[in-house]
Amino acid sequence: MKAKTIKGNSPPEIQASLIETLADGFKPTLAIVFISIKQDRDAVCTLLNSEGISIFGATTSGEFITSEISEGGIVVMLLDMKPDCFSILFFETGDSSVAEISKQLGSEGKKTFSNPAFVIASGWLQTDGEEIIKGIEEGFGAEVTIFGGMAGDDLLLREPLVFTYGKKSVTGLVAIIIDENKIDIKGIATCGWKPIGITKTVTKSSGNIVYTIDDKPALDLVIKYLGLDIDLDPGKDVLTNIGAYYPLQLERENAPPVMRTAMFGNKEDRSLICAGNVPQGAKVRFSLPPDFDVIDTVVAECADLKSEIQTDADAMIMFSCISRYLSFGVMTSEEIERVIKVWNAPFIGFFSYGEFGKSKNGKHEFHNNTCCVVVLKEK
Repeated sequence: MKAKTIKGNSPPEIQASLIETLADGFKPTLAIVFISIKQDRDAVCTLLNSEGISIFGATTSGEFITSEISEGGIVVMLLDMKPDCFSILFFETGDSSVAEISKQLGSEGKKTFSNPAFVIASGWLQTDGEEIIKGIEEGFGAEVTIFGGMAGDDLLLREPLVFTYGKKSVTGLVAIIIDENKIDIKGIATCGWKPIGITKTVTKSSGNIVYTIDDKPALDLVIKYLGLDIDLDPGKDVLTNIGAYYPLQLERENAPPVMRTAMFGNKEDRSLICAGNVPQGAKVRFSLPPDFDVIDTVVAECADLKSEIQTDADAMIMFSCISRYLSFGVMTSEEIERVIKVWNAPFIGFFSYGEFGKSKNGKHEFHNNTCCVVVLKEK
């Protein structure tokens, strides 16, 4: 399987790059499109569809095909994957719940291939990503390979979209169903964050809203514990940055911690609104701001995946949390560059609002503040 990547700052630039890429007889069947909410998605989809190329698309909060990160641009990976090896499915919630459409997706995957894998992107579903994982597994009937990310919208936090040709939705799911009997799909969800301080207990929460930690208002505890002197008047941007620098680690028995980012703070009830479920009674610790050791851990776990499970790759996809970009700054490019060098294959990625994947010693689940790397190799 051959893969090529192109990028641009407008549909005409993508068109020019596409013409050049196809000039040698390359005939892609599938396009992975990561695009800024500011760009004309319909124009890009029409262009790709005119060449008979199926589309898996998500809006972003930054996109890349190399260590050079673009903000407000378009990146595309083109693959000549055999049509009988994949299927694109698109679902909107409508009157259904996220759990229900995720279950439908799992069921359709089972009907499509005997051994399917799911690469997914979700819109702004206002729900915990764990419901998507659970729904797919319930529809499929067992644990199954699931990797992907929640779409972004350049940190506007209003309307991230997923799309394919002729369809787009803020509250939808788009998926590439891949036949694992013909294409290997392996990956790793890794973060490298180090815990700080003692373990604390979430004493009151509901879904992704944390009201109290150790019986203290969650927002006040975070501000005091971390020694922050902030003004909450600026609103969501302040708490987005808190979550980026000091995410919560949910401790679990017989499994690595899972990260949760505080996206917002409610000034009235002093609660934290996180980007994933935080169960009442959960044991949590804060995380240290990142340094180069974090990148070393991510690269090392990718290298372990290569040496132990997937030695070669035809293509690589990265779903990396926007919180990592906010907190890493210029170090982010180094992380991307070093991950690319592990397999040295065509590469595409974007900054997401949540990630789906499997940690080294865990199972497929929903993550925050995590870098999820996926590799594809035709058998």
